[in-house]
Parts: sequence; structure tokens; C-alpha cells
Amino acid sequence: MDFAALRRWPDVEADNLFAYDAADKLLLDTAEPLIGGLAGSRIAVVNDHYGAITLALAAAGKQRIRVLQDALSSEHALDNNASRLGLSGYNHRPLEPAAFDGVRLVLLQLPRSLDALEEIAGYVAAAAAPDVTMLAGGRVKHMSTAMNSVLATSFSSVTAGLARQKARILTASGPLPSVGARFPRTEEHDAGLPVPLRLVAFGGTFGGPKLDPGTRFLLPLLAGAREAGRAVDLGCGNGTIAAYLALARGGLRVLAMDQSASAVRSARATAEANAVADRVEVRRDDALSSLPDASEQLIVLNPPFHIGNAVHAGIALKLFADAGRVLTPGGELWTVWNSHLAYKPSLNRLVGPTRQVARNPKFTVTVSIRA
Repeated sequence: MDFAALRRWPDVEADNLFAYDAADKLLLDTAEPLIGGLAGSRIAVVNDHYGAITLALAAAGKQRIRVLQDALSSEHALDNNASRLGLSGYNHRPLEPAAFDGVRLVLLQLPRSLDALEEIAGYVAAAAAPDVTMLAGGRVKHMSTAMNSVLATSFSSVTAGLARQKARILTASGPLPSVGARFPRTEEHDAGLPVPLRLVAFGGTFGGPKLDPGTRFLLPLLAGAREAGRAVDLGCGNGTIAAYLALARGGLRVLAMDQSASAVRSARATAEANAVADRVEVRRDDALSSLPDASEQLIVLNPPFHIGNAVHAGIALKLFADAGRVLTPGGELWTVWNSHLAYKPSLNRLVGPTRQVARNPKFTVTVSIRA
């Protein structure tokens, strides 16, 4: 397969961002002697960012491959690449034990967080075939020996292969299904908050059940946000902002949106844990693509600054632009960001006139008004 033909779209595209890497190729080469006559339905591909692994298997004739991708933009990128290359033979599956029922080979692009790895490994060990092999690949600079330890809680054998082109494969076998993963996790947060919160998170949710320090700085300042019938928590993560708004404003409905399937599960669980699930709708979406132009009065955002393992401003700019599209005239975007990122000119351009609400040694909070 021609990997250079793959695109990242609808994820951010730039000259220094690529749709495949050396770990994809090393995973496929390492898996080759294991695939043999293995039916595609016995293969699960996890965290295939833009479809390189799945489509290489499909091009080799595998059918009914199980594909688990946390990011909705990754699902769309895979589908777009499959359509352009005339390939099929895979099924999108949610991350749950049933997705690995009877699977004998798992190809995993290693996630950034150890919690996400623990959750995936636990599900594989609980439901896959007893002879399952999991090949977990990544770039060496993003790997640590702690990953071996995490895998060892769910597999009796974990070995590390030789590095190639700065990528490496961890091989896990001998599932220990009685161990499993302990998710979701819950933490109580009340110190210094106007409204106490109980945060819940599954393994793949960025930051877990912790209260992000930028969000902690933002929350009390939202008392100054405009009145609205509904607020949008864009990039909701574990649902902190959505739950807080629903608790702090008794009549407010909140739409919490994130492209991460794990974040969507976590935000729903957080809303339930804070008894506001009746007023918090959680939706998986790529930015705000399901919302029409000029339809919302209030959007709140703590933007990410990573795309996968890459630090890149493109994702924040994408979210700013979509917020500007969706806000009504006079609508407000409240944003908290690391001060060194200096987003104010971009907010002025993509949303509207922007003023600083507050600043501390690390974070800046701004409100942008749609003209």
C-alpha cells in the first residue's frame, strides 16, 4: 500500500504533520508472521490514527477487521482514506470488552497515557482468545518502561523488540483475565471552588478525573458570562465545565461536546455523579460540526494544545474558528489558555473582539464577542 497517499483530513493538516509513522510500518512488519491464515474478524486494530494499519490489512485481503479509534476525526480520516483508495473490510467498534471477544491478534498504537493503556490491556485480557498476542508500537521518544509494567498487570509475558527508525514494539501474551482494568475512576473536588464537583473518567480521557488547573482558574470567572438558555462545553473532556455550569446555574441546559469517545463516556458519568444528567447532553462530534451557523449564545472552551503526541496550535485554531461560526451575533466564547501561547490575536480574527478577563502566572482567561 502507498502510505504517502494517506491524508489526515478532517484532522489538522500541515507540512510537519503526517498520516503515518515508523511505528505503523513496524507494527505491520512484526505482525506479518502472526497473521498467516488468521481471519480479519480475529484481528483488532486500536488507535490507528489515520488508517495506515487497517487499510494495509484490508489491501492484503483481510475482512471484518475490528477497528477501535477514540477520536472521531480518526474514524472519519480512516473512512475518507478507504474511500479514496477503494478499500473496505473493517468495522468501527467502541472500546469495551466485547470488542475483543475471540480476538487473537491486537495491533495497538500506544496511547499517550498509562491509564488508557491499562484500560485497553484489561479489556483485551478479559475478552480475547487465550492465545491472543498484543503488539503495541510507538515512537521510542514517547515510550517508557512504565508501559511494560502496565501491560504486565494484564499479561504474563511482556517483551520489548529492537528499535527501528526510532520506533519499537512491545509484545504481550498470556492474558490474565481476572485482573482487568479499574475504570472509571472518581475524584472529589471542593477546595477553593464555589460549587463542589465529583469528576469521573475512563482511561482514555485526558487528565483522568483530575481538575485541570486552567479550568480551576476559569470556573469562578464564568459567573460573569452572559445569560443564555444553553451553554456549550466545547472539548468537554471529563465534563468538569459542563457539570459546573449546570450546578452553578440551576435553569441552564448544557451541551457537552468532544471528539473523544472516552471523554464522552466520562462527561456523561460526571453529569450523573453530580445529579445534573437531566440538563447536560453529551455528544461526540468533531469540533462543532453538528451545530448550525449562528445557533449558540455561549460557548466555553479550554483548548488542547496537542494533536496526538505533537504539540501544535492547529487544533485550538480549528476550535476557535468553529466557535466563531456557531455563535450568534453578540454570543460569547469564554476561553482559558496557557499565557505563553498568546491566542488573543487569533481569537480576534476567528471569533471577534476579545478582552482579557483575568490572568495569573500561567493562565489567561478571555471572552470573545461575535460581531
